[in-house]
Amino acid sequence: MMEARISFVASGTVTSPVGFLAGATCAGLKKTGAADLGILYSETPCSAAGMFTASRIKAAPVAVTRKRLPSETVRAVVVNSGCANASVGEPGLKDAIRMAELAADKVGIPVESVLVASTGVIGRRLPLELIEAGIGQISISRDGGHELARAIMTTDTMPKEAAVTVRDEDSRFTIGGIAKGSGMIHPDLATLLCFLATDAAVTIDFLERALKNAVAVSFNMVSIDGDTSPNDMALIMANGRAGNEPIAEGSSLAGGFQEALSRLCTYLAKGIARDGEGATKLIAVTVSGALSTGEAKLAARTIAGSPLVKAAVHGSDPNWGRVIAALGRSGAEVVEEKIDLYIGDTCLVKAGQPLSFDDQEVIKVLSSDQVPISLALNLGTASATAWGCDLSEEYVTINSDYTT
Repeated sequence: MMEARISFVASGTVTSPVGFLAGATCAGLKKTGAADLGILYSETPCSAAGMFTASRIKAAPVAVTRKRLPSETVRAVVVNSGCANASVGEPGLKDAIRMAELAADKVGIPVESVLVASTGVIGRRLPLELIEAGIGQISISRDGGHELARAIMTTDTMPKEAAVTVRDEDSRFTIGGIAKGSGMIHPDLATLLCFLATDAAVTIDFLERALKNAVAVSFNMVSIDGDTSPNDMALIMANGRAGNEPIAEGSSLAGGFQEALSRLCTYLAKGIARDGEGATKLIAVTVSGALSTGEAKLAARTIAGSPLVKAAVHGSDPNWGRVIAALGRSGAEVVEEKIDLYIGDTCLVKAGQPLSFDDQEVIKVLSSDQVPISLALNLGTASATAWGCDLSEEYVTINSDYTT
């Protein structure tokens, strides 16, 4: 059998796979008057799996959705922005369940088939009267994924959405997704909502494993500000409308599905890093030559999340010592005499020794909208890449009046 071919879909979104519809409306939860409530719906039951915040404080919609997954009967996700429905006690659980009931009535399915998600300000009850009226206004369609991608935004400045198609000689299927996230972003999962849909038939066990693997190399490798929220989740639904034999571990399409899902999630994760609150630059930190993948990830994530590194990048300051300092405190095994450090194509440190370099060439790289930083530890063969953004004055401005 030929190797699966993976390609991105032009203007792809979460409703690009066959059998998925979506829609959104302005229910009045956001002060801006922008869309803030939406539904993702499958015409047929789905296998579904999810990953959730690492925070020990979990929002009500996280608690409700976790109880319903994994499942083979999911049909819809209802989601709002503007109110997190977090840290409001038992009433929050009742509100989340009621929100699911309203969505179930809207599309005519059992409430147990509806997952629920929220994002926004913590510590405030959901205004259910607005939710109820808003759900009644939602019109779902094949193009509604674009509307939904905007409705889940909070401080995001742009929607994050994409889709990929996978083909081999016998099968074709599509995976689409949308995500939100701009602040309170830090492994694991951070302040992230991600909804993924595929028309492939996938066994529930493999679906769970594939999502976990994809998140590990994408959303869990993004750091904006070191904070994590009680609301984040990544959900995937597979409705089987592509008509393929169910993809399971070891099947011919398993590798193609995993690669496609990981590529899609990485694309969305990079979009989140690029759109960090107040961000002007995307930082990509690649660590190679580590003793293990875990240590490579630890080092890359620490550097990408370092406030001093982020501030230096914002100012286009070639202060490479901040990168070395972050590496040293990361907890990864390092031997200083073996470290090579590059910014762009310029080597600043070789075998632990600083080199002479053209400041202006490095400043030029640091001044671009994408800043690559790479380190070779020269201890092993493992590598990893993490993404972050620069730290600007605008970040403070955004978060100093978030609720006012």
